[in-house]
Amino acid sequence: MASIKDHFEMPSKSRTWSLALIFIGALLLVIGFVTRGMSSDENDKTIFWGTLMYNSIFFTLICNASMFFICATTLAMGGWQMAFRRVPEAISKMVIILGSVTWLILLYIVVIDNNKDIHIFHWLSDESKSDPILKGKLGFLNPTFFFIWTTLAIGLWILLGARMRKLSSEFDEGPIDAEQGKSLIWKNTVTAAMFIVWFALTVASTIPWLWLMSIDAHWYSTMYSWYTFASSFVSGMALVALWVIYLKNKGYLEYTNEEHLHDIGKFMFAFSIFWTYLWFSQYMLIWYGNIPEETVYFKHRVQGPYKGIFFLNLIINFVCPLLILMKRSAKRNYTLVTFMAVLIIFGHWIDFYQMVLGSISKEEVTLNWLDFGIAALYIGVIIFFVGKELARKPLVPKYHPFLKESIIHHT
Repeated sequence: MASIKDHFEMPSKSRTWSLALIFIGALLLVIGFVTRGMSSDENDKTIFWGTLMYNSIFFTLICNASMFFICATTLAMGGWQMAFRRVPEAISKMVIILGSVTWLILLYIVVIDNNKDIHIFHWLSDESKSDPILKGKLGFLNPTFFFIWTTLAIGLWILLGARMRKLSSEFDEGPIDAEQGKSLIWKNTVTAAMFIVWFALTVASTIPWLWLMSIDAHWYSTMYSWYTFASSFVSGMALVALWVIYLKNKGYLEYTNEEHLHDIGKFMFAFSIFWTYLWFSQYMLIWYGNIPEETVYFKHRVQGPYKGIFFLNLIINFVCPLLILMKRSAKRNYTLVTFMAVLIIFGHWIDFYQMVLGSISKEEVTLNWLDFGIAALYIGVIIFFVGKELARKPLVPKYHPFLKESIIHHT
């Protein structure tokens, strides 16, 4: 155990790349703010803040998916992930930074601007008070409820995630006896259950309604939250896969092998199929029903300017995973899993783009340098701070009772 290379040191090249991405992204963000965010054209302002919003929401949710993965496997008494558990732990800590940024952006859009210059949420307009459909939703579609629920959601993601990481660190302090082990496992299980319940009440239900679906306040889908969850979770597992492969290539995570990578690949494959099931079910039912108040969401996405992006999503997020990740050998191939992980994250980032900007700018696809610049900024921040977090403590929880199960894991 003592010979394990378990303290990560971020290579200078990786640090340089992360800082370069942060610099380029920050520069483009400033240019975008000056040219669009401060523009006298309200449409430019709306698109600028919409671009900030969908990027911050997407990257926050995929980092938060790492803590969901930890808590779900904890409740299942699974030990197979212990060999690389510190990777999703480090990624989940990004919710502190990205969640805070998301909170500030949403606070500004909904509470401070409140539909003066930024017209993202129609329910903020004065006309909504006399709209018969929106009047029935004003109990939760109002700035006060939006602010309180958003604050509680992000705040508890951060607090419960921090509690799980703190409990995990206690397994590094030294050998533990049976009673100590049982006590720590019980505390982990209780905290994981609390996180899962809160995750179900937020990510799996209310938060996608408030942050995303309410952009089209007259339209709703009972599958929308599950659709958003599937998208963010498969992207989150792809991000975990990228970090695991990166660390393996740098000589770390000796106990992690192709068996573990295979299981991560299974999650990527399975939730790509689950996302497609929800994509098809939501689209098919609305298409079949052909009810105007439902088809309004899809008309410009299927027949208008977003047609290419809409169906590109299906190719990237379903066809590619189906064809490439179905075989057992593909899920054990570092190169293929890396390629698919990058493709999946990109595909679902594009999906979040059309979910938000497809409702804000219905007549024109606005995907350009600003979108990629802000994404580069978030990617650089994730690389830099996840690397710093991985260096803070051992990469393997040496004294965790389930570590042996992970070492001998076979799938």
